[in-house]
Amino acid sequence: SGLYVLPLGFVESSCRSRIFWMKLNKLLLQGKFFQLEIYDPYSGPVLLDEKLASRCGYVLSEDVWGNPIFRASVLGCHVANEADELFSLTVNIKVSSFSSMRAAVTYTYPMYCSYASWASREIVCEENYMEVSVKTDVPAVSNDYTVAWMSALPETQNVAYQQWQLMFVSPSGRKRITVSDAVKLGYSFNNTLSRVYLRAPYHSNESDVSLVSGVNMNMITSTSMYRQRWLLLLIDTTVSCPVDGISFTDTTLTWTVPRVIPTLVVQESTFLSKSIVIGVDDQVTVNPEEINYLLEHNETHIRITIPIGAEGGKLESSISGGVYGVIYCIDLFLEHTWTDAGWQTTKYTVIKSITTPFMPQIPTVINNTVPEERLFNVAFGHFLPDVSLVAITVGNVPFSLREAQHHSFKIYETPFSNGTKAFILEVSFDDPYVLKEYVNRNETKYTLLVNYTLSVGLEMTLYYHSAEVECVIADIEVPEAVGSCDEENLYLTLPTFGLHQYWDLYLGNKLLTRHVALTNGYLAATNSTHLILQIPLFAGGLIYEEVSFQKIKARFDVALRKVRTMETLEMFSISCSFNSSAFIICHPDGTIMVSAQMKTVPAIDMSKTKLRDSSCKPREYNEAHAFFKFHVTTCGTSVRFEGDHIIYENEISYEKETLPGQSIPIITRDPDYRLTVLCYYQAKETLVLGAFSSDPATSPPFGSGTMFPRSSTAAYRRVRRALNVVSRVSKDECFREFYGPSMTILKQPMEPVFLEVELKDESPSVELYLENCWVAGTPDFNNAPRWNITVDGQVVLNVQLTH
Repeated sequence: SGLYVLPLGFVESSCRSRIFWMKLNKLLLQGKFFQLEIYDPYSGPVLLDEKLASRCGYVLSEDVWGNPIFRASVLGCHVANEADELFSLTVNIKVSSFSSMRAAVTYTYPMYCSYASWASREIVCEENYMEVSVKTDVPAVSNDYTVAWMSALPETQNVAYQQWQLMFVSPSGRKRITVSDAVKLGYSFNNTLSRVYLRAPYHSNESDVSLVSGVNMNMITSTSMYRQRWLLLLIDTTVSCPVDGISFTDTTLTWTVPRVIPTLVVQESTFLSKSIVIGVDDQVTVNPEEINYLLEHNETHIRITIPIGAEGGKLESSISGGVYGVIYCIDLFLEHTWTDAGWQTTKYTVIKSITTPFMPQIPTVINNTVPEERLFNVAFGHFLPDVSLVAITVGNVPFSLREAQHHSFKIYETPFSNGTKAFILEVSFDDPYVLKEYVNRNETKYTLLVNYTLSVGLEMTLYYHSAEVECVIADIEVPEAVGSCDEENLYLTLPTFGLHQYWDLYLGNKLLTRHVALTNGYLAATNSTHLILQIPLFAGGLIYEEVSFQKIKARFDVALRKVRTMETLEMFSISCSFNSSAFIICHPDGTIMVSAQMKTVPAIDMSKTKLRDSSCKPREYNEAHAFFKFHVTTCGTSVRFEGDHIIYENEISYEKETLPGQSIPIITRDPDYRLTVLCYYQAKETLVLGAFSSDPATSPPFGSGTMFPRSSTAAYRRVRRALNVVSRVSKDECFREFYGPSMTILKQPMEPVFLEVELKDESPSVELYLENCWVAGTPDFNNAPRWNITVDGQVVLNVQLTH
């Protein structure tokens, strides 16, 4: 090792009261190891350790910012003292890159302090020692008085000539020891030109702890004795220092010191407080109120209250049990000067380093997103400057900060006026790692899942915090369809954007796929933006709203439904009227409508055409057409089963008119006319019936009713003898879930009811036809009121039937 010139700014020193203060700059230490040596003028450098420090009046610690701090009493073991006014101390600062301190660089740093205005008694309560120094000026006294005084004190008779001894009084009794023995116990005693001092460690065997005004005081009661020829000198070197007195709230810390300490003030009635000074580090706080410090004192206490986070101290971040929080540290001192009859002036100095308990501070995630910008803006805070963001995870994908910026995430810090900061994260709604979900009618829910990784405090402890931020915006345009017609077709055109991603098209309860479209005879064409459906007039799935002689009003409905929930958002309908001279329409409810065209030569009278039942005549006719409307259960209609289909068949024919002639044979005037009518129904099919009563406002409203299962009671006997019929009400139009027996069903007026009627009879000659069907409050056939569903086979309420 060698001697080197101190780097500029590496060391700062000052004199506060009668203490040397020295601070090392931690930045210039650059993480290296250091040791302090105290230079002894007689024996050279002495390595500073804890035992030497407390005995000799030295303190080595750190300030709240982490800078090494060295303090030394001007009465310290190795301090050079000139006339109790000028004091000097030299310290060697050894710096090494190795913990073993090899290859150390040594800097020599001398310190000088002047201190002339001593009080009669001065007490210093340091972090690791207590020190009392007392003025030793003794007035001249007569020899006779001295002899008498000495004879009155038998304990002093054995005091060695010209030798100091110490008398300790403790709960265990009195103990008198020589100065050299006291040093072995950790004490330091000496005298200067005009003073004598005792330095003691806290909690020695000779100490006692007592409660003074609610504060625990560590006290050593001692008398220093010195005999010199005709004089026996007895000096009270009692010292008492507070060991606690710190309390905390969520927002403040309070330091309490007793104002009057009984062991130090013998005649309390003569006590007079002269001044109270507080300070931070080595600087006196002239106006505590300016920095929100509160200094209060009364007859018993001196109390200092400081807001947590106030100037002079330091808030630092910490992690405890995986929870983020803060700790506040501050180094305070208090100087209390008083007078009393026994001691003239006493100057009492306490130096206290205070650290609050861990205070949890759960971070908050603030969503500052502006939906119109389609950009998540998330603030994560508040944090102290000693916290840094090191990584984020978005949608379970980890990113370093560099990777995050490269991916186009924007991350930056924003400061606040109170010295804290927040981390801002900006992520586009359209980023692939943002979760997107179609919700409601035309809205998207964007969800940002983010996990923050923070480095906290000087220890750089990693801390993790996850957040979930949602934003729902109406950014989906529900498609609108456009309809048109020509002479033979209906056309429906709608945008393809979002189809099969958000919505599907349904024809009744069937998903409208290309296969379904082809099966029904539709033509489907798509371009880059639209789907065009061409529906021929007599294709499957058409609803015939009005059918009359030579005129058909047809409607085509498709439902726009959500892909997942099947919820219907829109019904797209196109309705057109067509002129058609010949057609056959087979209604789902079994009604058949036929427009028959006369195609015979010579012409026949279309008014005289009929069905198999000759009483079934045309409802309308002209020279070339006849219009029939009948039900599959009437007019001689026959039925047969082929595979999965039920086929109803009838025939339109013309009865030839004969004219009597003059001779045989009879001459027929008209040609033969026969037209076979066939209607095909799937044997198991859901039929959508959308008819309403003529005046919905006056029709009986749906009420609440209870559905009962069929039983063999007498009330049903005539029904069960005829048909094995079971009916159920479905919860929706899919006919997958049904209301159970005795379950109440509530429906609003005009709200659809989904009713299933099933014929259990397996005989091929039996078919199901709902002639009269109603809802009633009880299973009694004659119960009133009742709400009709079908009357004479015609639907009168808005229902959906499956059979």
